[in-house]
Amino acid sequence: MGEVLQHRDRKAGEVWARLATVTDPELDESVTDLGFVELVTVHEDGGVDIVFRLPTFWCAANFAFLMADDMRQAVSALPWVRQARPELRDHMVAREINQGVSEGKSFADALKEFAPGGSLDDLREKFRRKAFERRQEFMILALRGLGYEDPAICRMTLGTYDGVDFGPGDVSRQKLRYRELLVQRHLAHLPDDRAFVTYEGDTIRRHELTPYLQRLRGVRINMEFNSSLCRGLLAARYREVGGISTARTSACGTCGSGCSVRTIGPHGAAEQHTVAPA
Repeated sequence: MGEVLQHRDRKAGEVWARLATVTDPELDESVTDLGFVELVTVHEDGGVDIVFRLPTFWCAANFAFLMADDMRQAVSALPWVRQARPELRDHMVAREINQGVSEGKSFADALKEFAPGGSLDDLREKFRRKAFERRQEFMILALRGLGYEDPAICRMTLGTYDGVDFGPGDVSRQKLRYRELLVQRHLAHLPDDRAFVTYEGDTIRRHELTPYLQRLRGVRINMEFNSSLCRGLLAARYREVGGISTARTSACGTCGSGCSVRTIGPHGAAEQHTVAPA
């Protein structure tokens, strides 16, 4: 029995790791860091249930659909997963979103009245740009903090960027996240490619850097404000309005990993074996 629980414990940890790569499209922050994911349950047949909820009952349906579909794709990438089943709760169109994602429908087909433009591609591109610019500003300021001057930053190649050591911590993590978008957008790939260019791939010259960063600062402030608002609304909603709340216990049965999450709702408590994110 202990071996079975440890096996499921490991798999649940892999699921949480995949979910950590999924971001709120508007905020460019992980859905796990934001506290949106409430529960993960791994089944012996390779099915994975993912329960998540958002800060308000009226959160934008297109954002919610994007997150649900991204969770499904991220978890489905694990070789042992047969079916990933995200379940949005406490949302005005949760049923339509859950059914649409489960059946592999597009947003336009799942929620016709919410998708007058048809596709979410334009929305994805808009938020991809914001994510790129926020991550880029973070890294430019981090390099300045290490003593790099603006001309060196503007000329910096991807090879030089890769060689900068920020030590352990969040800066090193953000360094990889910025690089990821550079490569995804085909802005840099080879060691001699410029590491800091505009979203369109244009060179940033030394005299342009300060006004360019002022614009990026506006993008960051807007995203940070929305992030703080979402966190506050989520905390208030599930602490004060009688919704579901979660609390970790010290251990669950035989695995001794502290992975038990007790879900408390209006019908009492039920315990699921899962792994809560660190």
